[in-house]
Amino acid sequence: MLKGGTALVAVALTAGQEVRARSAPVLPDDARFMQLAIDEAAKADFPFGSVIVKDGEVLAQGHNRTHAERDPTAHGEMVAIRAFLRQHGPEALKGTTLYTSGEPCCMCMGAIIWCGIGRVVFAASIAQLATKIGQIMLTAEDIAAKAPFASIDITGGVLAEDAVRLFK
Repeated sequence: MLKGGTALVAVALTAGQEVRARSAPVLPDDARFMQLAIDEAAKADFPFGSVIVKDGEVLAQGHNRTHAERDPTAHGEMVAIRAFLRQHGPEALKGTTLYTSGEPCCMCMGAIIWCGIGRVVFAASIAQLATKIGQIMLTAEDIAAKAPFASIDITGGVLAEDAVRLFK
C-alpha cells in the first residue's frame, strides 16, 4: 500500500500571474505505476527510474543512464521523455503523468514543464535523496512556482521508502 503519500502545492504570484501548480491527491493506480518506475530504477546506473502514462497505459519508460551513455543529462525522466518523443511526438505528451522514483531535479522538472506534462508523481523527495546522494536543493514545487505559464499537478511520497531502499 502507499507509504507517506503527500500532495504538494505551489502557491505564489509571479509577475501578476497566478501559479498553476496544484496539489494532486494520490490516485488509486499511483502505487502500481510507481512500482514500475521503481523497477526501472533498479536497472539504473544510479537508482532513478521513470514511466510516462496516459489513459492508464504506460507509453514510455526510462532509467538513469548517465554512466552508460557518458551523458550527465541521461536522468531517468529525461530518458523516458526522449523515448516518448521518439515514439509518439511532442503533442501526445499533453495529459500524461510522469511517475519517477525520485523527486525531479531542477533540470528534469524544467523539461517536464516545458513538455507540457500535466502531472508528476514522485516517490522519494529531494530531502530524502539528499541523505543518500548529492542534490541541488530545489524541489519540484520550487521549480513549478516559477513557471506561471504552466499548469501541473504534483504528488509526492508514493512508495518513497521502497525507492530510498534502492540506495545501498
